[in-house]
Amino acid sequence: MSGVFIREADETDLPAVLRLYALPDFDDGKALPLQDSVERLRRMRCYPDYRLYVAVLDDQIVGTFTLLIAEKILHLGAKAAIVDDVIVDTPCRGRAIGKAMMSSALDMARARGCYKLALSTNAKRIEAHRFYESLGFARHGYSYVIELADGS
Repeated sequence: MSGVFIREADETDLPAVLRLYALPDFDDGKALPLQDSVERLRRMRCYPDYRLYVAVLDDQIVGTFTLLIAEKILHLGAKAAIVDDVIVDTPCRGRAIGKAMMSSALDMARARGCYKLALSTNAKRIEAHRFYESLGFARHGYSYVIELADGS
């Protein structure tokens, strides 16, 4: 998509990111309060390779994702990337913003020497599944979850 660029988010971006997280089709329309989000972003930056990114179009944040580069012992110590919390603003969907975000995540993972980029998505997000498959992602294995009390 012409005109969209991906950059690491900073604290001033959090109101826009929280607005995206509060969309009804993502996390049931819930988002952390701003101050809690600032604290979490600061903690994320303590990890060597865990970052929040935003997609910007016409000076507006229209998408976001997180990327974690994990050091592994398995696979002879190769690194693996995990992309999560991928969302594009509703009116901007279908404009290749998600594709630009995922392309950026793939480029970052390759540059860091990762052997794979993994993601998971809620089983009910059928359109997201089609989107990821259109980019070449393949279903792999099973994903299991145990819901814990409050998740904190």
